[in-house]
Amino acid sequence: MAEAVLRKTPLNAVHKAMGARMVEFGGWEMPVQYRGIIDEHRAVRQAAGLFDLGHMGQVEVTGPDATAFLNWVATNDVAALQEGQAHYSLLCRPDGNVIDDILIYRLPGRYLVVVNAANTDKDVAWLTARRAERPDWSVTVRDVSAATMMLALQGPRAAAILQPLTDLNLDALPAFGCAEGSVAGVPAVVARTGYTGEDGFELYFAPAEAERLWTTLLEAGRPHGLVPVGLGARDTLRLEAKMALYGHELTESINPYEARLGWAVKLDKGDFIGREALATINARGPARKLVGFKMVGRGVPRADYPIVHAGEVVGHVTSGTMSPTLGEAIGLGLIRADLAGVGRPLFVLIRDRPVEAVQVPTPFYRRPRPQ
Repeated sequence: MAEAVLRKTPLNAVHKAMGARMVEFGGWEMPVQYRGIIDEHRAVRQAAGLFDLGHMGQVEVTGPDATAFLNWVATNDVAALQEGQAHYSLLCRPDGNVIDDILIYRLPGRYLVVVNAANTDKDVAWLTARRAERPDWSVTVRDVSAATMMLALQGPRAAAILQPLTDLNLDALPAFGCAEGSVAGVPAVVARTGYTGEDGFELYFAPAEAERLWTTLLEAGRPHGLVPVGLGARDTLRLEAKMALYGHELTESINPYEARLGWAVKLDKGDFIGREALATINARGPARKLVGFKMVGRGVPRADYPIVHAGEVVGHVTSGTMSPTLGEAIGLGLIRADLAGVGRPLFVLIRDRPVEAVQVPTPFYRRPRPQ
C-alpha cells in the first residue's frame, strides 16, 4: 500500500530553513517548534508569536439563503452576526455530538467558515450533503482552503506590530471583529480572533503571498520580541486558556454540554441540526462534564490517561501538560457529572499508579487587563 503523502503549507521550506522541527499533524507536515516550546510559549505571553495556520480549512458560503443555511447547520445564532463580526460555533450530528468546532466570519456578501485541518474533507462533505437536502434554498457552499492562506499573530504586542503594516484601524476592531483590508500591501481579511488566550489577529490571504508576508511580519516584529511559534506552544497556550482541541475535548462521541460549550448552543433561535437531542440533554443535564484540574502528586497528565474514583474508572484526561506560565501540571478531563466540582479530588492513573489531583476553576490563565 502506498504511503500517504503529507500535505504542506506554502511555508514548509521556510520553516525547515529556520531549523524548525517538523511533525505530522492531521495529515500535514507542520513545525512543532523552532527554538523550544517553553521559550515560544513565553514569548506569546510576554510579547508576540507568529503561527503558520496554513493547514486550517476554509469554506465560503454565499447566496440569499446563506444565513438561513448556516443557522440550520451550526449551533450558534448566525442571524445575530452583523457584517464585520465573527463567532465560535459547532457542527453537530442529529444526536447532538460534535462533528467539528468552527469559526464563522460575516464579511461583505459572504460568510467564511474556518474548520479544523484534519476535519476539512469531512466538514466540506457534511456541508455539501446538507446543502443538497435544501434544494429550495439559494446558497452556495465552496471549499476555498487551497486558495486561502492563514497566519496568526498573537500576544500583547501583536497590535503594535501589525498596525504600521495595515490600512485598517486596529483600535476600531473589537474582539471577534473582522474586516477586509491589506497587510504590507497584501489584500487580506484581518480578524481579532485567536487560540492562545492573548489578544491577537488571524490573517487570511492568497497563498502566493505567504512567504513575503511571513518574512515582513517577522522583521517588523523583531524589535517587539516577535518569534515564530510551532504547534507545541500553540497546544500549551490553548490549554492554559481552556480552549477545546478537536479530537480531545470534542469528538463525535462528545456533546457540547459535556464539553461545557453550551454557551455556543442557541436553542431558542429556531430549528437546527441536533437541536432536539441537545434540548433533551440540556434539560436533564449531561452525563459527563469537562473539568479542569491541577496535579497534587508528582506527575504530568497526558491525553487518554484514565481518571479514577474509589477504585473505578470514571473518566479520562482529554489534554494535559506542564504549564509554562503556572509552573504546575494541569489538565482537562471528561468525568462522570456527579463527581465534577471545583475543589473536589481526582486521581489520574499515571503508569498504572493513581496520582492525586484537585479540580480547579478554568481557564487556568487569563491575560492581564490593560492598565
